[in-house]
Amino acid sequence: MNPGKILKRFALLLLSVLPGALSAVAQQGTPSDFSFDSPRGMAWGLFVILVMLLVAALFLKQKVNDIRSIRKRKSLKEENEMLNAHTRKLDSQQVSRLMSFKRRSNGVTVSLLILATVFSLAPITSWAQDTGSPSAGSLLGEKGIIITIILLLIPILFAIIFLTLKVINLRNLANKKQNLEDADKLAAYLRSLPEEELIKLRGQSAASEYRLSHHELSGNLPADDEKGLLQINEKAELPIVAAKKKALPRPYIDADLSRLILWHLGCATFWLLFGTTIGEYLGMKFVAPDADHVSWLSFGRLRPVHTNSVFWGWASLGMLALGYYVVPRVSNTKLANMKYGWYSLWLINAAIILGTICLMAGINNGGGEYREYVWPVMLLFAIGITLPLINFLQTIARRTTKEIYISNWYIVASIIFVIVITIVAYVPYWQNGLGETIIQGYYMHQGVGMWFMLFTLGIVYYFLPQQLNKPIYSYSLGILAFWTQILFYTLIGTHHFVFSSIPWWLQTLAIVGSAGMAIPVLAGTTNFIMTFRGAWYKVGDSYTLPFFLVGIIFYFTGSMQGTAEAFRSTNLIWHFTDFTVAHSHLTMYGIISFFLWAGIYAVTPRLTGKEAPQITIGAHFWLALIGLMFYTVPLMYGSTLKGLAWMEGKPFIDSVVLMAPYWLWRAIGGTLMWLSHLFFAYNVYRMMATRPVVDIRETAIRQLEGATASSQPIA
Repeated sequence: MNPGKILKRFALLLLSVLPGALSAVAQQGTPSDFSFDSPRGMAWGLFVILVMLLVAALFLKQKVNDIRSIRKRKSLKEENEMLNAHTRKLDSQQVSRLMSFKRRSNGVTVSLLILATVFSLAPITSWAQDTGSPSAGSLLGEKGIIITIILLLIPILFAIIFLTLKVINLRNLANKKQNLEDADKLAAYLRSLPEEELIKLRGQSAASEYRLSHHELSGNLPADDEKGLLQINEKAELPIVAAKKKALPRPYIDADLSRLILWHLGCATFWLLFGTTIGEYLGMKFVAPDADHVSWLSFGRLRPVHTNSVFWGWASLGMLALGYYVVPRVSNTKLANMKYGWYSLWLINAAIILGTICLMAGINNGGGEYREYVWPVMLLFAIGITLPLINFLQTIARRTTKEIYISNWYIVASIIFVIVITIVAYVPYWQNGLGETIIQGYYMHQGVGMWFMLFTLGIVYYFLPQQLNKPIYSYSLGILAFWTQILFYTLIGTHHFVFSSIPWWLQTLAIVGSAGMAIPVLAGTTNFIMTFRGAWYKVGDSYTLPFFLVGIIFYFTGSMQGTAEAFRSTNLIWHFTDFTVAHSHLTMYGIISFFLWAGIYAVTPRLTGKEAPQITIGAHFWLALIGLMFYTVPLMYGSTLKGLAWMEGKPFIDSVVLMAPYWLWRAIGGTLMWLSHLFFAYNVYRMMATRPVVDIRETAIRQLEGATASSQPIA
């Protein structure tokens, strides 16, 4: 039975059962009764589980068909075509080894007996007839019946998932076994080839491997530049430019360092999925606020879980992973202390796990945004973030280059700032009255601008020139942006408390600092965009550069939006509305996350030798970008109307009703963003997963040379 028939029968079953169930529960509840305690909520939960079962079953069926196709015995014609194809693809080195074997064996041919094991696995689907049982509507309208069905289906779902994993493993084993059998057949076929065919084959292989030297037109002589038009830097010491378009594994990258980076990226990916899944659920609560009545899942507890998970888990670990690659590279030396990297990873993960448990249990540090973790938990994070600072400083001190590349300036400064702001935020001496409010504004804004933004800008200053295969446009603009950001950004925290009881001069100082942020933003944006000059055509041929380009665009627009929000006239409209939520996602997601994704897609293939499928990277990019637009633009528009309604003195409840459709768009955009993270996680898996792959041609040559027939993983 093919998947189409299964899908058709399942759809008919749903059409016959669900309408009665949903109509029954609709008569029992109100339109807003969508909690998991109601029949309606449980009916939809049942529907979701059934759909998951269908998807898992179809996926399982596909994998079984793959196994059957692998094990299907080839005809004689197909085997000959396969052997001829592999023979034509032998490279010149393999042909030379084959000819050496032929000379040693003096033309003696040996026949190989090929043993093939054929097995198939096909699910048997049976359908029960209707025996006149009570109507589905009356049964599924009962909460007890729905709960019973859900409890029965949950272990079935897990069983299908487990079976799917086993079938995938069987498929890989079957594929490996089939490749080994093909290698045996190819070895027997190569033994039978005459000497004349081998000579002809060597000529074809040499012709196919011919490459231009790129000196055909210019020659090898030095350029005769009497007028001094050419500018050649023969003393360049910083290896920051990628030599090839396609990422390749670098043999001189320390294997221990690669493992450390990949573990950081794996943990960061997990926290991205975890944190944004929480955020997705919170977005749905704006549309269905009664989705649950569990204290651990209340909005007030889950919201800080979402923000802290993506801040300290996803962004921080992702940045550190890329920092472990960049700092030693531009310093042209090894990482000073590998153990510090592992200690830092475990401490930060422990802090996030303990912090999440505490927040969901109602144990927090009060109302300070982004500092909800209690101080013992944040102490673990502070220690974990201090170790990379020591590590990076020691690495830079051992550099073999004369200058310190600008990436190291940004990365080291960002870690220093996050340690400083963490200490300032948690030391209790000034945490009373207005002092706590001022410190909160300082901590909240410096965490975003001086930790996340500085670090990711340092990453961009390395990876953007590398991916474009050209140097950064202006080193001076980078230094200007660095020092002016430190000057102005450290002043702007209190622009969140305009028209408050904080001293008026301090509010004005924050507004001036916000306006001054135009200098580093314009300098950085100009530097990045001008680096693209003459290389815009590369954007269409790269899957990393679009992420960088989107991040640069949002770096300018999001930062300028923050400056615009700081003025008193605009603050009067937008403050306390969802406009700040849209702005935070425009910056933390549009800038930080897109820059991190670009760096991850650039560095991971260099460490593992594997690249993710182009289509899933494209799906990740477009879902994230479109989802962000669906999320932010409606919120900004609706929040403007909301602020104007407040200024007109309209009742507060009117503004809540006004925002309902825009919150729906927020949920839709958040769903698209969350789906993009699933694609990203899959891409990370594809880039990191180590699966044994049998090279049929190489295995056949090794058999002829007397080597073992066991396959080795190919990186």
